Amino acid sequence: MREYTREEFLIATMSGLFGDGRFMVSGVNSPIPAAAGLLHEHQKPGFFVSIHGDPDRTPFVDGGVEPFDMAAQGRLDTFVFGGVQVDGQANINLVSIGDAKRPKKRFTGSFGAAGLYYLIPNIVLFFPSHSRRSLVQKVDFRSASPEAPEGAFRQGGPRWLLTDLCLFRFDPVTGGFELASVHPGQTVAAIRDATGFDFVLPKDVPTTAEPDAATLARIRGDVRDGLSVAYAQFAKDCIKEPGS
Repeated sequence: MREYTREEFLIATMSGLFGDGRFMVSGVNSPIPAAAGLLHEHQKPGFFVSIHGDPDRTPFVDGGVEPFDMAAQGRLDTFVFGGVQVDGQANINLVSIGDAKRPKKRFTGSFGAAGLYYLIPNIVLFFPSHSRRSLVQKVDFRSASPEAPEGAFRQGGPRWLLTDLCLFRFDPVTGGFELASVHPGQTVAAIRDATGFDFVLPKDVPTTAEPDAATLARIRGDVRDGLSVAYAQFAKDCIKEPGS
């Protein structure tokens, strides 16, 4: 059995969800999406990831304005969203827990998530700690939603939900999730027990592919090096050294 860290597995799995994308922006405190973007660069020539906190990988001069302009122009086509909660309709919450007027806890806020949900074609939702606290029946606050008024222009929306237990595929027609694969060592029963919303369960559910030797070597080499500015501690703690 191949040995790898939890983070290396998630990096490899996430990278495979970026498809034929051309440009991605990795947000604040997002080491795994940043690493997945770097890995995808090596696997798909022509793809580029901008990493917040790395001047050599931040081609913007006007802060957070330019990525929104690029999204509106169709040039920002890949993005990873996390959050506090996600529900079975792919609504995400980045604002608060509990009643919004008297929240139990406040977080950083939506920061344009609703607009990007409309514009970016391939959005991957990433909730690394799969539990009923984060995968809920209904979010406490809707920061972004795949629903749109009739006639509204929309080219973007969620496509995948990746957790530390499994991978879900979002169906924009039915407006719900389908279990796409179960990570090695996990079971459908365990995923059902840890998920607060209903999802479609196919007759046959595959196991998520493990990273092969070449992919692990790339993660431990080029990707690890590429994180040395913005996420040096993460690279040291969570990615094995080359040759491991």
